[in-house]
Amino acid sequence: MELASLPAVDALLRHADAAPLIEAHGRAPVTQSIRAVLQQLREQKTAGLGADQILSRVARHLEQRAQPTLRPVFNLTGTVLHTNLGRALLPEAAIEAMAAVARSAANLEYDLEGGRRGERDTHVERLVCELTGAEAAAVVNNNAAAVLLVLNSLAKGKEVPVSRGELIEIGGSFRLPDIMARSGCRLREVGTTNRTHLRDYEEAIGPKTGAVLKAHTSNYAIEGFTASVSEAELAKLCAARGVPLVVDVGSGALIDLAFPKVPTVGKTLKDGADLVTFSGDKLLGGPQAGIIAGRAALVAKIRRNPLKRALRVDKLTLAALAALLRLYADPDRAVQRIPTLRLLARPLDEIHEQSVRLAPLIRNRLKEKVEPVACESEVGSGAAPTARLPSYGLAIRPGSNRLAARLRALPVPVIGRLEDGALILDLRTLEDEATFVAQLERL
Repeated sequence: MELASLPAVDALLRHADAAPLIEAHGRAPVTQSIRAVLQQLREQKTAGLGADQILSRVARHLEQRAQPTLRPVFNLTGTVLHTNLGRALLPEAAIEAMAAVARSAANLEYDLEGGRRGERDTHVERLVCELTGAEAAAVVNNNAAAVLLVLNSLAKGKEVPVSRGELIEIGGSFRLPDIMARSGCRLREVGTTNRTHLRDYEEAIGPKTGAVLKAHTSNYAIEGFTASVSEAELAKLCAARGVPLVVDVGSGALIDLAFPKVPTVGKTLKDGADLVTFSGDKLLGGPQAGIIAGRAALVAKIRRNPLKRALRVDKLTLAALAALLRLYADPDRAVQRIPTLRLLARPLDEIHEQSVRLAPLIRNRLKEKVEPVACESEVGSGAAPTARLPSYGLAIRPGSNRLAARLRALPVPVIGRLEDGALILDLRTLEDEATFVAQLERL
């Protein structure tokens, strides 16, 4: 068949094989796909295809276009809270709460008892206060926004002392000094990279100080000849000088965990912090959000800031966050009910048994060497940068980018890590084993 004699678009639309495609996808998308496939055939100088063969290609083109770009994946990287893979998995209670308010109108900013306009933070404020001991709380869209809003509300045009060793850069090249500059305050570096003393803060605090900021070093650790000032010491100094102490704890742990060992929000407030900011989608185990908890007068000032509206969260986030926080009311069962905590606490022998069970299944499909291997998982997202947790995985040898691409091409993409000539699939986070096994036949 000459290229010039490729079927016309209208002719292909009238073909019997086009009818089910139109029924499934609609006439306009099918027309667009036909034109795209015909253009590809012309560019590739492909001839000799009948209408049924062309429409078969159209069907594949439509399937590819219908595939959402944001999809579930198997995170077998060994990083439990992987920023690029969505961080925390939501508890079923949070998912159900989101679905309930998504299907219907909801009292997002409506006081049902008083019959008047309400405040959206009230849906989580009481829960945050009960769990942390804070007087008040507010929610914005992420923790960087929380820090930005706090500093803009309390210290715009003023100085904010920060230890030089805490001037962090987080993923995507976002730097704390840049966030501070956008907030309108002036950074006042104190101490040195590895050692900061109380006297450094004493010398920095003065009439131009709007607040003191202590930031969790979320993705690195300074070891060796070091010194830092505790929240309790710094809080006493700030109280004596009449300056608010803001502590960015980052990970947002609400209960003491066996792993990782990190300060809880409640402990930080008890040590004297006036405001604490933390993430919703790290060790808290919920949706992306930035939570501000602390003194009522300061939170009220933050709520009056016009930026609060620009940074607010929607009803889905609030529904999920409230449902998650209610799970913490029962700390004895919270670890098992909250996926992030459950995965971090998963027994090592259970992961090992899973690796032994899965190794022959993958070996038979790939025809490659696949064996269980001891490995290490990490928390991720800066929650505990140096902490490692023993785990087991599958080592596929030889590992290659081509093999990794094959696994990523599965219906539910599998994401592992290349290490020492092998592709490692860390099984700590593999709970849906049935779906994982069912799609192996496509390999």
